[in-house]
Amino acid sequence: MVLELKLRKIGNSVGVILPKEALSHLQADEGDSITVTDAADGRLTLSNQKPAVSEQLRIAQDIMRRYHNTLRELAK
Repeated sequence: MVLELKLRKIGNSVGVILPKEALSHLQADEGDSITVTDAADGRLTLSNQKPAVSEQLRIAQDIMRRYHNTLRELAK
């Protein structure tokens, strides 16, 4: 699926309106949260993560922050 979306001014911000096809593909609806992730090649990815996944990512980031030096040594 390739969609060309137009950026629109919304208050003091700029937003994108997602068409029905994109919302259906994301399995998202009005009021849901979506996650934007940047890839190594510079692309952005939209996903509809469930709350449990977001919590797991938060915990993993906390562990990586606390044990940064240990993980760096283990990676050698």
